[in-house]
Amino acid sequence: MTNILIVGVGGQGTLLASRVLGNYAINRGLDCKLSEVHGMSQRGGSVVTHVRIGEKIFSPIIREGDADIIIAFEKLEALRWRHYLKKDGILVINDQEIMPMPVIVGAMPYPVEVFEQIKPEGINLLVINAGEMAKECGNIKVANTIMIGALAKNIGFDKKDIVEAVTNTVPAKLLEVNLLAIDKGFNA
Repeated sequence: MTNILIVGVGGQGTLLASRVLGNYAINRGLDCKLSEVHGMSQRGGSVVTHVRIGEKIFSPIIREGDADIIIAFEKLEALRWRHYLKKDGILVINDQEIMPMPVIVGAMPYPVEVFEQIKPEGINLLVINAGEMAKECGNIKVANTIMIGALAKNIGFDKKDIVEAVTNTVPAKLLEVNLLAIDKGFNA
């Protein structure tokens, strides 16, 4: 069984990323359960998606300390959800800062030295500047697909299989740029 937690803020594509992974699992004949928590996603609030993949999955929810992988589309979200990761887990972080409302209004500072606070001892940390890579693709909204591509390569997914999952999941009008993003992620 593989437990993947995808975290970010509204508009970063956490839900699409979870559906791509779900499609990948189903195409391999595996069971997959997804659970989405939107919060204030349309206002830039936290969004978390639980993705559980295995032979038979009974619950869609990942318990604290049981995530094999966390994909964080923003640094503060990585810090916020780090306690869900297993000791030997994989943490993939987009090196991007999106200011939450308390920071914007001056009520709180954005945490400094986020990577040091995450304490990557005993975990596999992969930091990607997916935002810059997405700009190179011509669409900043494909950072999520870049992250999926980078994760896929690092955990041994076959590229053609993840391309198939993206093709089955992403709307046709956005397919070309998302396939470019998968390629960039694989080569990150």
